[in-house]
Amino acid sequence: MTGLTVIGFDADDTLWQNESFFRLTEDRFAELLADHVDGAHLKERLLEAEKKNVGHYGFGIKGFMLSMIETAVEVTEGRVDGRVIGQILEMGQEMLGHPVELLPHVEETLGVLSDRYPLVLITKGDLLHQEQKLAASGLGDLFAGVEIVSDKVPGVYARAFADHGGAERAMMVGNSMKSDVVPALAAGSWAVYVPHGLEWALEQAETPAGNPRYRELPDLGRLPAHVAAVAGD
Repeated sequence: MTGLTVIGFDADDTLWQNESFFRLTEDRFAELLADHVDGAHLKERLLEAEKKNVGHYGFGIKGFMLSMIETAVEVTEGRVDGRVIGQILEMGQEMLGHPVELLPHVEETLGVLSDRYPLVLITKGDLLHQEQKLAASGLGDLFAGVEIVSDKVPGVYARAFADHGGAERAMMVGNSMKSDVVPALAAGSWAVYVPHGLEWALEQAETPAGNPRYRELPDLGRLPAHVAAVAGD
């Protein structure tokens, strides 16, 4: 027996769609400013702004909106029309109001695992919006704990799993190598990477090849069998 006592889950792009809405909004942003700058260059400038601003605004749609506005001001040298700013705000509000779209196998997998283990949701982003998405998902009752954090580092996992046997007896599941896998392994947990297909550039990290506590799965439907294998069932 391994002593597995708790399973943690990321939210965005692990349980429900998220990155696809950012990509669509980026395309609309490029169309808005097509008369001022090439679309590919605009997206590069936007990413630079996001990298710079994440420490100020955190992760999430509100910081993304502010980065779009900043980028629009910069690439137009301050000449951006107020109506364009208004459209950027409207796009962000549409993102905030978008219905939650669960990813395949989420409900059945969480249902099976929650019968045997406490589940903890560990996600970063805007507190209010993440709470709203969890409520809209209908999954809230399946989680024994919810941690909405500003960033994911080993100490976050140590704290989140402390009441459930500790990080060494926990498994973290998510779509981000940088946020869900690498720091969870550093905390001593098992880590499962479930790629979403769309990956934000700021979430990229090197795969921890050879780590015995790491596993990549093609979808969440394979997770119960992997958990059983880890647990020695």
